[in-house]
Amino acid sequence: MTPDESGSVHNEQAPSALSPLRYPVFRGVWAASTVSNLGVLIQSVGASWLMIAIAPSADMVALVLASVYLPITLFSLVAGAVADNLDRRKVMLAAQGFMLIVSATLAGFAWSGWITPWLLLIFTFLMGCGSAFNGPAWQASVGDMVPRAELPGAVALNSMGFNIARSAGPAIGGAIVAAAGAAAAFAVSAVSNIGLIVVLLRWRPPANPQTLPRETLGIAMGAGVRFVAGSPAIRTVLVRSAVFCIAASGLMALMPLLAKDRLGGGPLTYGLLLGAFGVGAVAGAVGNAKLRQRMSTGAIVGWTSVAFALAGSIAAVSTQLLVTMAALLVAGAGWLLALATFNVAVQMSAPRWVVARALSIYQMAAFGGLASGSWLWGEVAADTSVTLALLAASVVMLGGAALGRWWPVAQTKELNLDLLHLWKEPSTAVPVDGRTGPVVITIEYAIRETDLGEFMGAMVERRRVRRRDGARNWTLLRDLADPEVWIERYETPTWLDYVRHNSRMTHHDAAISERIRTLHCGRDAPVVRRMIERQCAPIAPRPARERLIDPTRLP
Repeated sequence: MTPDESGSVHNEQAPSALSPLRYPVFRGVWAASTVSNLGVLIQSVGASWLMIAIAPSADMVALVLASVYLPITLFSLVAGAVADNLDRRKVMLAAQGFMLIVSATLAGFAWSGWITPWLLLIFTFLMGCGSAFNGPAWQASVGDMVPRAELPGAVALNSMGFNIARSAGPAIGGAIVAAAGAAAAFAVSAVSNIGLIVVLLRWRPPANPQTLPRETLGIAMGAGVRFVAGSPAIRTVLVRSAVFCIAASGLMALMPLLAKDRLGGGPLTYGLLLGAFGVGAVAGAVGNAKLRQRMSTGAIVGWTSVAFALAGSIAAVSTQLLVTMAALLVAGAGWLLALATFNVAVQMSAPRWVVARALSIYQMAAFGGLASGSWLWGEVAADTSVTLALLAASVVMLGGAALGRWWPVAQTKELNLDLLHLWKEPSTAVPVDGRTGPVVITIEYAIRETDLGEFMGAMVERRRVRRRDGARNWTLLRDLADPEVWIERYETPTWLDYVRHNSRMTHHDAAISERIRTLHCGRDAPVVRRMIERQCAPIAPRPARERLIDPTRLP
């Protein structure tokens, strides 16, 4: 039976915007990541402007962004399962090393003049693959570097670091492309990964011993999907973030064409637009902590969506650089605040054993929205105009804000999702090992008629948590002879799955168990039975052993 609730709950106080930087490990990795992101943005400018030079069409330019985001959509769940089951530091090292090699190879191809539009898209796709495996490991590692109370600030600082790079990187990238060509931008991007690799090599995170065997990749991915499917708060974030990113991708993917067609500029103009967007995002990160104190999570997402839609509309019709940059300042702030809020909501809704997988599925929804939206708005712009495509994207963004009426992003900061660590594997009279199964568990309760309403409500939550954590075929039975007797029944494929299932209970989950136990009116605790399912088959009698005769001894 599951243990009692301990009652311990974190009372989180909203920290300042920069307080996570007090932790040396986080500070070091954050600074190195900011430099690496600077290189990524420089490369992004080089790739987008190179595509304009070799394939000057709206759909091909938009595909540059889509080719970066598509692998994140395809491989994030695999990356999350890897990050939850392996050393996250080593996963990040492998991803950073891979991106260094890809950037250096791309620089060589560009210098040699061998680059083609589709080859450029292949290289940007490979860079996206590296980002897909780096992202969940890095985001999940933040919770290992700072206390839970500092997590919202740390997530906002991560976004701030990226957008500090966004502020300076595009302008630097534009200058590099204008002075030395796209190949030089790719080379700088390759070098920018070295610092983060060095920091990760020096970092020695505390050992996290595995008490249970690691899940196989397929089982780990299934567990991540099952957890998210059983978590209403995370499902809401997936829907809202996907719609937000589909709409926001229009402004981001078509920004090179805004610079070229609407403003009549070149690489430097494009860099200034990206820089304005990044400065706005940094301002949003600085104000994030105060906004979280004054506004609910749902209100932040709603108002930032409206602000982004208005900014996108202004950018769509403006022909003045300063006006467009001002609009992009607002859009950048809205972008940062919305995505940081989504990210925090996911991290606060998932315990540590599955947080990388939950983040990876969120990343799939968000970047899937960016990839599909980049393609969609590129096609709309090619068929109509950049202005009409951006106005249509703004309308979709306003529609996403209206979704908050039906799917509000939940407040999750008060949830205590630390593992309870009180459940002990029971001894059994029948010998079992990890592969023994299927295992059937029944728990018998005595419930008064007057408590049935509350009991059924608690059992709805119990069913959701059981299924979310790996139970199968959950049912609730009532004894026809004794109406006070209720039996909860569920199955797990093996004994190891049963142990793993119960080891995943959090303090918040245990509150549901305590609620059900207080409704039990029997003299003793609820009766738990653990059984192995077996198929009936006749057992053939053992044949009598025949006597062997040695023919050499015959008379």
